Amino acid sequence: MGLLNRLLGRTGATHAAAQAQAEHGVAIYWRPGCPFCLALTAAVRRHAGRAAWVDIWQDPDARAYVRSVNDGNETVPTVVIDGVAHTNPAPGLVLAALRRGP
Repeated sequence: MGLLNRLLGRTGATHAAAQAQAEHGVAIYWRPGCPFCLALTAAVRRHAGRAAWVDIWQDPDARAYVRSVNDGNETVPTVVIDGVAHTNPAPGLVLAALRRGP
């Protein structure tokens, strides 16, 4: 995992680990270069370590999952909160879930 990801608090979780955490927490599916992902990362920066972050370009299962909940599109960020997928959610929704904790 790159230095930038560590500085931003983005962990290198796998899809399987993210799904387990997202049942009662937060998993964030993202990809490098996505401006919406960067904006979300900045908004939740102080609590980013409480989420499982999965780079869909590094995990084929994650990519397939994101397509399955977004009508075949690889739309990111896709955020799973308490088992429910949200496509490009408002940062406030994600931040509230991260503050609440698992």
